[in-house]
Amino acid sequence: MQSILRRYRNSLWRFNNKRSLCSLSINGPVNDLDDQVLVEGKPASRTAILNRPAFLNALNTYMGTRLNKLYSNWEDDPDIGFVIMKGSGRAFCAGGDIVTLYHLINEGKLDACKEFFRTLYRFIYLLGTYLKPHVAILNGITMGGGAGVSIPGTFRLATGRTVFATPETLIGFHPDAGASFYLSHLPGHLGEYLALTGEKFDGAEMIACGLATHYVHTERLPLIEEQLGKLVTDDPSVIEATLEKYGELCYPERTSVLHRIEMVDRCFSHETVEEIIENLESYRIETNDAWCSSTLRRLKEVSPLSLKVSLRSIREGRFQTLDQCLAREYRMSLQGISKKVSADFCEGVRARMLDKNHAPKWNPPTLEQVSEDMVDQYFSPLSVFEPDLELPTKLREAFN
Repeated sequence: MQSILRRYRNSLWRFNNKRSLCSLSINGPVNDLDDQVLVEGKPASRTAILNRPAFLNALNTYMGTRLNKLYSNWEDDPDIGFVIMKGSGRAFCAGGDIVTLYHLINEGKLDACKEFFRTLYRFIYLLGTYLKPHVAILNGITMGGGAGVSIPGTFRLATGRTVFATPETLIGFHPDAGASFYLSHLPGHLGEYLALTGEKFDGAEMIACGLATHYVHTERLPLIEEQLGKLVTDDPSVIEATLEKYGELCYPERTSVLHRIEMVDRCFSHETVEEIIENLESYRIETNDAWCSSTLRRLKEVSPLSLKVSLRSIREGRFQTLDQCLAREYRMSLQGISKKVSADFCEGVRARMLDKNHAPKWNPPTLEQVSEDMVDQYFSPLSVFEPDLELPTKLREAFN
């Protein structure tokens, strides 16, 4: 099986770089770009460290390319039993580098934007079909693309510092990087709630709904990393036993939305965004419930077009595989940055990340003005000159 995979990889690149990839450490980077993804080597494991702490480890094209090469190399190496990913500083990964995307779009460099999405989505698919156990240490901010490069793996270790969200509607975009797959498989209609509102979850909430597999108090994280580093195994059950032995039980706070999951289902199960808002309004009037009021405020802050596009994306994701979701999200993302339907993405980034006035001027400005044709455009095939995302589906599925 492995020999077939090897034939489809760039063996020349591996030969020339294998020694540097396996020996690269925090103290010995090859160059400044390689600093953005560092590598720690242990007897039977490798750790990829996302290392742009000043930017909350936001992902760029180079990081995606390097992760693809590293993980492909490690998958083929019989001496490596499993792989770990973590982040530097106070974040695991805050998502994609949307400020860079903003500037590339405004400079007319759409090909560079397309390469970013292609590279990132291909890595997410590689992780989702990886032949070796994977542990993502989600110590800190884990949002958008940061969730995308961790949740498809085998284990996700949350901590007391973990902050999860898919906040793309706040910047006029849609939850991507595989979000329509994993959000749509959460209990009930929790995925719709998280996708539309962009609300945050802590580590305990991630455990309770299945986004994370294990939890450790932050001060005990060095111990669990030390124990993982001592393992010489490729057996997921051995890794899981270590995570369970040194991890802790945790429970969501009483104020968590997970304690009102029936209300989430009641409101967010409806077919349209308008019906969701109407039911939230009705329940707020009936009960004067503070959660309904805060949820309504959130929904009225974000892009109306993004709300409708994101709801449809989650609903379609419920009936699709990971590769199908990624291929569709790629199509949606290119539509979103092209400005053919709306410039909401650039406007959202401007308002929240650049000017920071938090007063975006959405276009269209209301749900009523978002037509079905506009939403359909996001899901339409790309032009004959723009190929869809290509993934090695048949090759990867042969080994999973």
